[in-house]
Amino acid sequence: MSDVGTLERIGQFTSKYFVVWMLIASAAALYAPGVFAPAGAYISPILGIIMLGMGLTLTPADFRRVLERPRDVLIGSAVQWVAMPLAAYLLVLALGLPWEIGLGLLLVGAAPGGTASNVMTYLGRGDVALSVTITSVTTIAAPLVMPAWVILLAGESITVTFGELATQIVLIVLIPVVAGLVIRSLLDAYAPTAAKVGLSIFPAISVVAIVVIVAAIVALNVEEIWAASAVVLLAVVAHNAIGLGAGYGVGRATGMSEDRSRACAFEVGMQNSGLAVALAVAFFDPIAALIPALFSVWHNVSGSALANYFTRSEGGPVADHERSVGAD
Repeated sequence: MSDVGTLERIGQFTSKYFVVWMLIASAAALYAPGVFAPAGAYISPILGIIMLGMGLTLTPADFRRVLERPRDVLIGSAVQWVAMPLAAYLLVLALGLPWEIGLGLLLVGAAPGGTASNVMTYLGRGDVALSVTITSVTTIAAPLVMPAWVILLAGESITVTFGELATQIVLIVLIPVVAGLVIRSLLDAYAPTAAKVGLSIFPAISVVAIVVIVAAIVALNVEEIWAASAVVLLAVVAHNAIGLGAGYGVGRATGMSEDRSRACAFEVGMQNSGLAVALAVAFFDPIAALIPALFSVWHNVSGSALANYFTRSEGGPVADHERSVGAD
């Protein structure tokens, strides 16, 4: 069991400092894009690995929480489903972003919650169980919710259909998550030690995977990133800030406890930008991946800063600090 303990420490260390790895990888990709660009062809399967890891962290108990606390789960999910897509659309219009670039912001806004939100909730002493549950609900609903928003908001500016988007999301997200859930159930029943080993090491695997994705997208968009105007950067920062603020503000306004409001802040503000990148690359102009790539870096920086602020504030720690998953 000492080996399992070592794996757990490696996973925790990797997750805790994953924003550092992302910044290092992003800087390296800007300096030597040719080294990282080939990984761009594997973004979808790499994202599938991350989603498989998310599925491995889930148990039937996580879904029972939907029934135990439907109000908080519904509020957190609804704020994400409504606030982020609309905020993205309004920012595109207000800042006058070209549609080929603004489409990336719409993809981010319509995306489900990312597993990075679970990590930040853990680090920021929020309600991890609620965070995991909302991430699960929004991820499972993604094949319906995400293409609906993209088609509605982008309208005639795109040619991709609802069915094409939904199919890709099912392949990249839903099937791997369900597969991970099934594998976890089988391992818990027949090989609990193997399940523990898998849960110990998968945070590190997920962190490595998302770092590779971000580095690949940065490498593929080096010229665009260097040329990115202040308006593009403002859109990324503002969108993320709106999500973090809306999640926390609605949580407090609806009577949630401090730790649950923190969870909602991270759930709403931190999107599955890796999925947005994959869809941008698969269906749209490569420049559409620019904002999701920048968002992937920025929301981890801002999330880390907010988690640090929360831990230094007077809000009490939560009881459930037992679970931590990889970052997206």
